[in-house]
Amino acid sequence: MASLSMRKLVKKYGDFTVIPDLDLEIPDHEFVVLVGPSGCGKSTLLRVLAGLESINGGDLFIGDQRVNDVPAAKRDIAMVFQDYALYPHMTVRQNMAFSLEMRGMTREEIAGRVERAAGLLHIGDFLDRRPKQLSGGQRQRVAMGRAIVRNPKVFLFDEPLSNLDAKLRAQVRAEIKALSQQLRTTMVFVTHDQVEAMTMADRIVVMKSGVIQQVGTPEEVYETPNNLFVAGFIGSPAMNFLPVTLGDGRARLADGRALPAEILGSGLAPSAGSGEGLVLGVRPEHFAVAPNDADALPVTVDLVEPLGSDTLVHFKLAETDAIARVSPDLRPKPGDTLPLIPVRGKALLFEQESGRAIR
Repeated sequence: MASLSMRKLVKKYGDFTVIPDLDLEIPDHEFVVLVGPSGCGKSTLLRVLAGLESINGGDLFIGDQRVNDVPAAKRDIAMVFQDYALYPHMTVRQNMAFSLEMRGMTREEIAGRVERAAGLLHIGDFLDRRPKQLSGGQRQRVAMGRAIVRNPKVFLFDEPLSNLDAKLRAQVRAEIKALSQQLRTTMVFVTHDQVEAMTMADRIVVMKSGVIQQVGTPEEVYETPNNLFVAGFIGSPAMNFLPVTLGDGRARLADGRALPAEILGSGLAPSAGSGEGLVLGVRPEHFAVAPNDADALPVTVDLVEPLGSDTLVHFKLAETDAIARVSPDLRPKPGDTLPLIPVRGKALLFEQESGRAIR
C-alpha cells in the first residue's frame, strides 16, 4: 500500500500541453475520484500514474520512491480498463492467475489468491467459464479480480463502468466502494459521471483542461464549490445560475425583482458589494414552493419531469431557464403558476467574469 504524490507534473503531446502544472497528494488507503468532462486530462493523468505515458516535467512519487523513469511493470500498480481486456481463450481462473504465473509463484499460492479474490467479488461459480459466457458486470468483476490477485500498492480504474447499463452500473459501483473498504488500498478512479464521483469517493478531484479546479470530499465540492465550473458540473440536474446585482441588502434579478438578503447566507451581501457581473447559484432542491411568502416569485411551469421520488419542474426566471426539484405530491402541470423562492441561506454567489465563488 502506498501514497501518491504529484509535484508540478507536466504532460505534453508535441506542442500540445494536456496537463500544464499539477500538484496533488493522495494519502495511503484513500479512494480518490478524478472527474471532469471529456478531454480534461483525467485519463491521461491515470496513464501517467500507471507508467503508460511519460511525463515532461515535475515529479511523481509512489510512496517514497520517485518513479518518473520507472517502467510500468515495476511500479506495483494494477489498472482496470473500460473494455475489460480479458483473454478470450482463457477461463476466468486462468485470466486471474496469468500475471501470477508470469511472476513464477507456486501453484498453491496462485490458487489461494485466485480463490480469495473470487470470494470477494462473488465470482467463485464462474471460475471455469470463458469471458464470452459472462455478462458485462461479471466480466468487469473478473477484470477487478485479475488486479486484486496481484496485491498491488495502488489500484487505478479507467472508467470501468461506462460499458454497463444503468442498473448494473449502480450495482458494480456499490461493489467497488465496498471492495475499497475491505482491501484498504489506495484507489484512483476516473469517470466523467459526477454521480459516480459523489457516491464512491473519499475525495473528489474536479479537473478542467488539465487543471485541478477543486479537491474535497463529495460534501465539500457539492455544498461549497470553488467556482462556476465546479458548481455547474457537480450535481444532477445542474445548479441554476441567475444573473443578479446587489444593493440595499438585497439581490436583484435581471428583470428587477428583488430577493431577500437572507437567501445568500450570512455575510455574503455586504462582502460582495453592489457591483455588476454577479451570478446567483441555486440548486434545484433549494427552491421552495412558498404560497404564503411575500417574497416568493410566481413562475410559469414549462415542463414537468416526474421521477417517482420527486418531480423536476422547468421554468424561466428573469428570462433564464431554471429547474426546481419539488414533491411529487404537488403534481404540477405545464402552464401552472408556482410561487417559488430560493431557500434562505442556501444560495451561492459567484463573480461572473472570473467564475470565482464569493464566500
